[in-house]
Amino acid sequence: MAMVRVYRIPFSTNVERVALAAAHKGLEVEWMDVDPSDRAEVRRVSGQELVPVLEHEGQVLHDSPAILRYLDELQPDPPLWPRDERGRAEADIFVDWFNHVWKRPPNMIATELAKPAPDRERIGRWSRSMAESLARFEGLLGGRDHLLGDDFGVVDVTAFPFLKYPVLGLPDGDDELFHRILVEQLPLEPGYPRLEDWVRRVDARPRA
Repeated sequence: MAMVRVYRIPFSTNVERVALAAAHKGLEVEWMDVDPSDRAEVRRVSGQELVPVLEHEGQVLHDSPAILRYLDELQPDPPLWPRDERGRAEADIFVDWFNHVWKRPPNMIATELAKPAPDRERIGRWSRSMAESLARFEGLLGGRDHLLGDDFGVVDVTAFPFLKYPVLGLPDGDDELFHRILVEQLPLEPGYPRLEDWVRRVDARPRA
Protein backbone atom coordinates (compact mmCIF):
# COMPACT_ATOMS: atom_id res chain seq x y z
CA MET A 1 0.00 0.00 0.00
CA ALA A 2 1.34 3.43 -0.97
CA MET A 3 2.18 5.96 1.73
CA VAL A 4 2.01 9.69 1.03
CA ARG A 5 2.93 12.62 3.24
CA VAL A 6 0.49 15.53 3.46
CA TYR A 7 0.88 18.83 5.27
CA ARG A 8 -2.32 20.11 6.86
CA ILE A 9 -3.85 22.70 9.18
CA PRO A 10 -6.95 22.16 11.35
CA PHE A 11 -10.41 22.43 9.75
CA SER A 12 -9.11 22.96 6.21
CA THR A 13 -11.80 22.16 3.64
CA ASN A 14 -9.19 21.37 1.00
CA VAL A 15 -7.33 19.04 3.35
CA GLU A 16 -10.57 17.18 4.02
CA ARG A 17 -10.89 16.56 0.30
CA VAL A 18 -7.57 14.71 0.40
CA ALA A 19 -8.50 12.81 3.57
CA LEU A 20 -11.73 11.55 1.98
CA ALA A 21 -10.06 10.63 -1.30
CA ALA A 22 -7.13 8.80 0.32
CA ALA A 23 -9.44 6.76 2.54
CA HIS A 24 -11.62 5.89 -0.46
CA LYS A 25 -8.53 4.50 -2.18
CA GLY A 26 -7.08 2.76 0.86
CA LEU A 27 -3.97 4.94 0.83
CA GLU A 28 -1.99 5.57 3.98
CA VAL A 29 -1.22 9.20 4.82
CA GLU A 30 1.52 10.53 7.04
CA TRP A 31 -0.05 13.76 8.24
CA MET A 32 2.26 16.66 8.99
CA ASP A 33 0.43 19.11 11.25
CA VAL A 34 1.22 22.77 10.66
CA ASP A 35 0.48 25.75 12.89
CA PRO A 36 -1.75 28.06 10.79
CA SER A 37 0.17 31.05 12.15
CA ASP A 38 3.58 29.65 11.18
CA ARG A 39 3.73 28.08 7.72
CA ALA A 40 7.48 28.25 7.30
CA GLU A 41 7.74 24.48 6.82
CA VAL A 42 5.05 24.51 4.12
CA ARG A 43 6.91 27.33 2.33
CA ARG A 44 10.17 25.41 2.62
CA VAL A 45 8.69 22.27 1.12
CA SER A 46 6.47 23.76 -1.59
CA GLY A 47 7.49 27.39 -2.19
CA GLN A 48 4.07 28.66 -1.14
CA GLU A 49 2.02 28.59 2.07
CA LEU A 50 -1.32 26.98 1.23
CA VAL A 51 -2.30 23.48 2.32
CA PRO A 52 -2.65 20.68 1.53
CA VAL A 53 0.83 19.93 0.25
CA LEU A 54 1.63 16.36 -0.79
CA GLU A 55 5.05 14.73 -0.88
CA HIS A 56 5.57 11.34 -2.51
CA GLU A 57 8.71 9.83 -4.01
CA GLY A 58 10.25 13.18 -4.87
CA GLN A 59 7.00 14.74 -6.08
CA VAL A 60 5.69 17.84 -4.31
CA LEU A 61 2.19 19.01 -5.11
CA HIS A 62 -0.05 21.73 -3.74
CA ASP A 63 -3.60 22.64 -4.77
CA SER A 64 -6.17 20.03 -3.84
CA PRO A 65 -7.49 19.32 -7.39
CA ALA A 66 -3.97 18.46 -8.53
CA ILE A 67 -3.45 16.26 -5.47
CA LEU A 68 -6.74 14.43 -6.07
CA ARG A 69 -5.76 13.67 -9.66
CA TYR A 70 -2.35 12.44 -8.50
CA LEU A 71 -3.96 10.10 -5.96
CA ASP A 72 -6.28 8.75 -8.65
CA GLU A 73 -3.30 7.92 -10.85
CA LEU A 74 -1.26 6.52 -7.96
CA GLN A 75 -4.02 4.12 -6.91
CA PRO A 76 -6.49 3.69 -9.80
CA ASP A 77 -8.92 1.40 -7.93
CA PRO A 78 -11.39 2.33 -6.71
CA PRO A 79 -11.55 5.33 -9.05
CA LEU A 80 -12.35 8.93 -8.16
CA TRP A 81 -13.10 9.91 -11.75
CA PRO A 82 -15.58 7.89 -13.85
CA ARG A 83 -13.91 5.42 -16.19
CA ASP A 84 -15.77 6.47 -19.32
CA GLU A 85 -14.80 9.54 -21.35
CA ARG A 86 -18.14 11.33 -20.99
CA GLY A 87 -18.23 10.75 -17.24
CA ARG A 88 -14.69 12.08 -16.80
CA ALA A 89 -15.55 15.19 -18.79
CA GLU A 90 -18.70 15.78 -16.72
CA ALA A 91 -16.69 15.39 -13.52
CA ASP A 92 -14.04 17.85 -14.72
CA ILE A 93 -16.70 20.41 -15.63
CA PHE A 94 -18.27 20.12 -12.17
CA VAL A 95 -14.93 20.40 -10.38
CA ASP A 96 -13.92 23.45 -12.40
CA TRP A 97 -17.32 25.09 -11.85
CA PHE A 98 -17.27 24.42 -8.12
CA ASN A 99 -13.73 25.68 -7.58
CA HIS A 100 -13.84 28.73 -9.85
CA VAL A 101 -17.51 29.77 -9.80
CA TRP A 102 -19.35 28.36 -6.80
CA LYS A 103 -16.61 29.18 -4.28
CA ARG A 104 -16.30 32.80 -5.43
CA PRO A 105 -19.32 34.26 -3.53
CA PRO A 106 -18.32 32.96 -0.07
CA ASN A 107 -14.74 34.06 -0.67
CA MET A 108 -15.92 37.52 -1.74
CA ILE A 109 -18.20 37.78 1.30
CA ALA A 110 -15.27 36.94 3.57
CA THR A 111 -13.13 39.59 1.89
CA GLU A 112 -15.91 42.17 2.15
CA LEU A 113 -16.63 41.45 5.82
CA ALA A 114 -12.97 42.03 6.63
CA LYS A 115 -13.27 45.65 5.46
CA PRO A 116 -13.95 48.48 7.96
CA ALA A 117 -17.25 49.29 6.19
CA PRO A 118 -18.57 46.20 4.35
CA ASP A 119 -20.88 46.79 1.39
CA ARG A 120 -24.07 45.06 2.51
CA GLU A 121 -25.64 45.26 -0.94
CA ARG A 122 -22.79 43.34 -2.51
CA ILE A 123 -22.87 40.80 0.32
CA GLY A 124 -26.59 40.37 -0.28
CA ARG A 125 -26.07 39.57 -3.96
CA TRP A 126 -23.40 36.99 -3.19
CA SER A 127 -25.56 35.54 -0.45
CA ARG A 128 -28.50 35.08 -2.82
CA SER A 129 -26.22 33.38 -5.33
CA MET A 130 -25.13 30.88 -2.68
CA ALA A 131 -28.68 30.16 -1.57
CA GLU A 132 -29.89 29.70 -5.15
CA SER A 133 -27.17 27.11 -5.83
CA LEU A 134 -28.74 24.68 -3.36
CA ALA A 135 -31.50 23.79 -5.80
CA ARG A 136 -28.86 22.64 -8.30
CA PHE A 137 -27.31 20.23 -5.83
CA GLU A 138 -30.74 18.98 -4.79
CA GLY A 139 -31.55 18.36 -8.44
CA LEU A 140 -28.31 16.50 -9.09
CA LEU A 141 -29.24 14.09 -6.30
CA GLY A 142 -32.60 13.21 -7.80
CA GLY A 143 -32.82 9.42 -8.01
CA ARG A 144 -29.16 8.76 -7.18
CA ASP A 145 -26.94 8.57 -4.13
CA HIS A 146 -24.14 10.89 -5.21
CA LEU A 147 -23.72 14.09 -7.19
CA LEU A 148 -22.66 12.43 -10.44
CA GLY A 149 -24.37 9.07 -10.09
CA ASP A 150 -24.63 6.13 -7.73
CA ASP A 151 -20.88 5.91 -7.10
CA PHE A 152 -18.89 8.12 -4.74
CA GLY A 153 -16.29 10.12 -6.62
CA VAL A 154 -14.34 13.30 -7.16
CA VAL A 155 -17.36 15.61 -7.37
CA ASP A 156 -18.51 14.47 -3.93
CA VAL A 157 -14.99 14.86 -2.55
CA THR A 158 -14.81 18.35 -4.06
CA ALA A 159 -18.13 19.67 -2.76
CA PHE A 160 -18.72 17.92 0.56
CA PRO A 161 -16.22 19.80 2.77
CA PHE A 162 -18.07 23.03 1.91
CA LEU A 163 -21.68 21.89 1.69
CA LYS A 164 -21.48 20.03 5.00
CA TYR A 165 -21.47 23.22 7.09
CA PRO A 166 -25.18 24.13 7.01
CA VAL A 167 -26.04 20.54 7.99
CA LEU A 168 -23.32 19.73 10.51
CA GLY A 169 -22.49 23.22 11.76
CA LEU A 170 -19.15 24.43 13.04
CA PRO A 171 -17.09 21.84 14.91
CA ASP A 172 -15.66 22.78 18.28
CA GLY A 173 -12.68 25.06 17.86
CA ASP A 174 -13.47 26.09 14.28
CA ASP A 175 -13.56 29.89 14.26
CA GLU A 176 -12.86 30.43 10.55
CA LEU A 177 -14.89 33.30 9.07
CA PHE A 178 -15.22 31.46 5.75
CA HIS A 179 -16.78 28.46 7.46
CA ARG A 180 -19.19 30.63 9.42
CA ILE A 181 -20.30 32.18 6.12
CA LEU A 182 -21.03 28.69 4.77
CA VAL A 183 -23.20 27.96 7.81
CA GLU A 184 -25.07 31.25 7.62
CA GLN A 185 -25.49 31.72 3.86
CA LEU A 186 -26.61 28.21 2.81
CA PRO A 187 -30.15 27.88 4.23
CA LEU A 188 -31.12 24.22 3.90
CA GLU A 189 -34.52 24.62 5.55
CA PRO A 190 -36.91 23.97 4.02
CA GLY A 191 -36.76 22.02 0.82
CA TYR A 192 -33.42 20.21 0.36
CA PRO A 193 -33.83 16.76 1.95
CA ARG A 194 -31.74 14.93 -0.66
CA LEU A 195 -28.83 17.30 -0.12
CA GLU A 196 -29.01 16.87 3.65
CA ASP A 197 -29.13 13.09 3.32
CA TRP A 198 -26.13 13.18 0.98
CA VAL A 199 -24.13 15.27 3.47
CA ARG A 200 -24.82 12.76 6.23
CA ARG A 201 -24.05 9.83 3.93
CA VAL A 202 -20.68 11.26 2.89
CA ASP A 203 -19.87 12.35 6.44
CA ALA A 204 -20.18 8.71 7.51
CA ARG A 205 -17.34 7.74 5.15
CA PRO A 206 -13.84 7.24 6.59
CA ARG A 207 -11.03 9.78 6.38
CA ALA A 208 -7.39 8.86 6.05
